[in-house]
Amino acid sequence: MSVLPSGRQLSTMLAAKCDYPGPETSELPRVAQYASFDYGDLSHVKYLVRDELTKGDRTPDFGDHNEPHAVLADFPLPVYLTTNYDDFIVQALATRRKAARAAICPWNEAIVPDPLFKDAEGWNPSPSTPLVYHLHGAMRDPATFVLAEDDYMMFLRNLAIERKIGGNRMFPPSILAALTTRPLLFIGYSLQDWTTRAMFAELGRSIPALSRRRHVSVQLAPGDASGWTVEDLERQLSWYYREWQITVYWGGIEDFCTELRDRMGAMS
Repeated sequence: MSVLPSGRQLSTMLAAKCDYPGPETSELPRVAQYASFDYGDLSHVKYLVRDELTKGDRTPDFGDHNEPHAVLADFPLPVYLTTNYDDFIVQALATRRKAARAAICPWNEAIVPDPLFKDAEGWNPSPSTPLVYHLHGAMRDPATFVLAEDDYMMFLRNLAIERKIGGNRMFPPSILAALTTRPLLFIGYSLQDWTTRAMFAELGRSIPALSRRRHVSVQLAPGDASGWTVEDLERQLSWYYREWQITVYWGGIEDFCTELRDRMGAMS
């Protein structure tokens, strides 16, 4: 969010463009759904969002060792999963002389599975040649964006279908291995968001081993004006994610990355 507009800001922009009549102008999936009716074309809406995200020079400073993408790129990780459309983590890895490969999750039938997974490098990513997997589409092809409510429903429906038939179209073996054998660090997600909750619920059903591992989520503490306390949110999140072992770090992303780098430096 230091260089790109947030989902809330994108939603407000889109609501103004299409004269959205509803009260929830900050709910991007809902506003995008309405915009698709207004324009008569969801693909057009996705290109509008892409154009907004690519305005001007919006690249993080990967030379800043506490910049979140830079911190993650420094670790010897073979797989990165993102629901962001941007390729910032790929760019950050390149500054660390790592030859990252990026692939898009084929969450609908129109998306052809990446040929990367037909060769050994695709199946066996390594810390020097990591794989960046875009779950919700990538900037290079706005048609792949998971953006509107219908997109989220299709993503979850196809994930459920794969669970029933035992398929691996959406999650090839290298991704499944990362999900089921490693703890996950969630950065930039609101665990209260319904789309995140729905995705977690279906992932937990589709990949049972995923929810049994311990994970960490970075969450902003509520402000005084919100009326919420950390204790209130902890009770709410423990209810939403009661089958998951998620430890919450209460603070900003920059604070977390700074502390993480300090601790890892002290351990090395």
